[in-house]
Amino acid sequence: MGRSRPAATHYVLTEDTPVYVISVAAELSGLHPQTLRQYDRLGLVCPDRTAGRGRRYSARDIQQLREVQRLSQDEGINLAGIKRIIELENQVAALQSRIGELADSLEGAASALQQREAAVHASYRRDLVPYQQVQQSSALVVWRPRR
Repeated sequence: MGRSRPAATHYVLTEDTPVYVISVAAELSGLHPQTLRQYDRLGLVCPDRTAGRGRRYSARDIQQLREVQRLSQDEGINLAGIKRIIELENQVAALQSRIGELADSLEGAASALQQREAAVHASYRRDLVPYQQVQQSSALVVWRPRR
């Protein structure tokens, strides 16, 4: 009898899954590992940490590293400016998400209001007729009995 193999574990990898060690992240981003450490210290790109405190970068982190480098090299923006840009972009994303949540909530409230309005209209008594004021007329009505 051979050894039993453990059941295969399925992992779902997304662009936020931290999988790259610092050397691989440096290679993928085209930056030196020391630059990645500096960006982490400054809060520009903050990778997840392992139990042993090692950095693990995600695909989104790699994209962020490339964007920081582009802003620095191509646009001439200093690191403090880049940090502020990143903070503002994160704030915009959070606000857009909140707008979506509020729009969904508003849509639900409008739907509930329409249902309540329909229920009120359905509860109206059908044996009553709306009062309509008769227009005053100056016409003379003559009645003649039959002979």
